[in-house]
Amino acid sequence: MTALATESTFIRRSIIHSIRTPDVLVTAIALPVLLMLMFTFVFGGAFESDGHYVDYVVPGIVLLCAGFGAASTAVDVAQDMTTGIIDRFRTMPIRASAVITGHVVSSLLRNLVATAIVVLVGVAVGFRPNATPLEWVGAFGLIALYILAITYLFAAIGLAASSPEAASGFGFIIMFVPYLSSAFVPVSTMPSWLQWIAGHQPLTPIIETIRSLLMGTSMGDNGWLALGWIALILVGAVIWTTLLFRAKARRR
Repeated sequence: MTALATESTFIRRSIIHSIRTPDVLVTAIALPVLLMLMFTFVFGGAFESDGHYVDYVVPGIVLLCAGFGAASTAVDVAQDMTTGIIDRFRTMPIRASAVITGHVVSSLLRNLVATAIVVLVGVAVGFRPNATPLEWVGAFGLIALYILAITYLFAAIGLAASSPEAASGFGFIIMFVPYLSSAFVPVSTMPSWLQWIAGHQPLTPIIETIRSLLMGTSMGDNGWLALGWIALILVGAVIWTTLLFRAKARRR
């Protein structure tokens, strides 16, 4: 098979798996939506009494949604590596590592759908962005790049884990990172020791860039920092994934 045909086959395989397990997509949508509703209607009045807290929180919820959706990639990859199917692929005249590409592309498509739904729900509960069409394109482009990077990272975690259960546990830890950023409250309101952590971790500039594109807030250097962090995560995750797959495939 040609490289393109191989990639297409594994992408189609992963998409079919996603369709046959709709609970993964439902969970990736339901959890962020429930968090958004909780923060907006339960805690929102404590943050902003004018009811506009939803405008602040949606960009962070979008990245949280991406994390929930991408986390399933770690489990899917771990399952493929532990069920023996990779050994079967290696006996065929195909590039077995294309299975990782299939999982990543399927997760990217699934998470873009989930992100669009979360934004629509946000609009329904009062989210009012003032972005131009070009700014919307920029925001969704940045979100897509982030989803791609975080999905490759979860794919590497799936390869590094000894079982699907372990992969799920490692992924759960990463999903706490958005809470230590400007996703839900301004960094300036945090304790001084936590401000340094929140201000220098990857998600804060990414969230602030999305917030700037959609809501017109000041961007400053956040745009370049966001692209730099995403590029660093993506390159590092791809290299890690490649090395882990080769090492595991060699041992089999």
